[in-house]
Amino acid sequence: RGDPRSHSLTVVSCPIPLLPPKLIVEPVIMPSAAAVDPQSGYCAVTRTFHSLRAPIPLPPPSPPLSFPAFAFSLLPSPLPAHAAFLDAATGEAVPFPAFLGQVRALATALRAQLHISRGDVAFVLAPPSLHIPVLYFALMAVGAVVSPANPALTTGELAHLAALSKPSVAFAVSSAAGKLPPGLSAVLLDSPRFLSFLHGPGDALAMDAAVIYQSDPAAILYSSGTTGSAKAVVLTHRNLMTTRVLPGPAPPDEVLMLTVPLFHVYGFVFCLRPVMAAQTLVLHTARRFDTRAVLAAVGRFRVTRLALAPPALLAIVRAAEDDKSVAASAATLQVVLCGGAALSPELIRRFSHKFPHVFVSQGYGLTETTAGFCRSIGVEESRRIGSVGRLSPGAEAKIIDPGTGDALPPGVPGELWVRGPFVMEGYLGDKESTSEILDSEGWLRTGDVCLIDKDGFLSVVDRLKEIIKYKGYQVVPTITSKLLITTSGSGMDVDSTFV
Repeated sequence: RGDPRSHSLTVVSCPIPLLPPKLIVEPVIMPSAAAVDPQSGYCAVTRTFHSLRAPIPLPPPSPPLSFPAFAFSLLPSPLPAHAAFLDAATGEAVPFPAFLGQVRALATALRAQLHISRGDVAFVLAPPSLHIPVLYFALMAVGAVVSPANPALTTGELAHLAALSKPSVAFAVSSAAGKLPPGLSAVLLDSPRFLSFLHGPGDALAMDAAVIYQSDPAAILYSSGTTGSAKAVVLTHRNLMTTRVLPGPAPPDEVLMLTVPLFHVYGFVFCLRPVMAAQTLVLHTARRFDTRAVLAAVGRFRVTRLALAPPALLAIVRAAEDDKSVAASAATLQVVLCGGAALSPELIRRFSHKFPHVFVSQGYGLTETTAGFCRSIGVEESRRIGSVGRLSPGAEAKIIDPGTGDALPPGVPGELWVRGPFVMEGYLGDKESTSEILDSEGWLRTGDVCLIDKDGFLSVVDRLKEIIKYKGYQVVPTITSKLLITTSGSGMDVDSTFV
């Protein structure tokens, strides 16, 4: 049970009928090599920073192709026998052949029994489980739009999100289904009916029946943008393809553990990405982050990369400082991936002191940029404490003076603008908010004050936008103020209400 690739399960072979798309390196319009500084990627002529990383091979953008078809085309043949997904709490494993078999069976049921088709929005309200990746891939495979939400939200909050995305069906666990808007048809993920979908007959043509374009919506996630209340962020199939991990020196026994929610863009993307690399993903399915349980799972499943949020990293550091044996349970761990909020340099130093064999790789991104477009790669880059790394492949950035609108050179802080194939389609049904954050040339205003130094490393300095980050979640001060006013005099404890 210690090796996630050694689980003995009986599976049904699931051939992939899709031919691998021809991959190309998408052309990026750049100034001449002489005009771009090889250290920072900065072009003084255009006052634009360019990524210096190798571009990601992608299919031509015009031919019809869904994200699941693209992801599955990257898998080797025959399919890997090791686990695609593992439940950290139970040890249950879903090998790649079984995973693809379940996706195909569920896609068949979605079309034949639930009559879900291209363009239908599916609201997903559930905690992490082995069923969620299958559901995400199956929905996108038939052209539906995945729209996951936090099951801890109130009935009113969920009604607001559903009003934005206008779902035609919901998939929820029974404990959360009662909070769904009235009249919205729901399929219970913990019901015998849904389980029968996973193990039913899979039609080989189920995932090819609809013509799905790369520009079609694949997901609607929720964000507060730079100001205001929640907005529905539309991400396309092409956006998701850009999250592909470049083929590189990653060992075949690479195992990633994910401890962040799957409705958050961080967890959503990391739930999809390992499939493209034929890697094992261990899902933390417990309701709360338990440091010892997580590190025990790291040792049990020989996890090499651990994805988490800053509060979880702090919990691990504190546990290791209290008990020296804690670090020993993470002997296989090589990298901690951290995003969602800023990490303090002091916390990184404390972690490195207790886990000297592990380096911290930080990333930076937004829901509107399909998660991270900047990250540190490798030990050397991770040593730039205080930086979130360098621009990812295909990314362009400008640092803009908020007062004058002028683009600034390296080393000078200003608002970060970014452009690339990962930028969202826009906010659903909200042209005004879309135009406020996304201009006609494709530049997205992040609302964050950043600087890019002479070596191309980006640091987040401050915020322009009216957003507070708490444990990776966005909190809007104006909404918080209204809630404080409405609860004033009610006898309700403010700390328990908002924290």
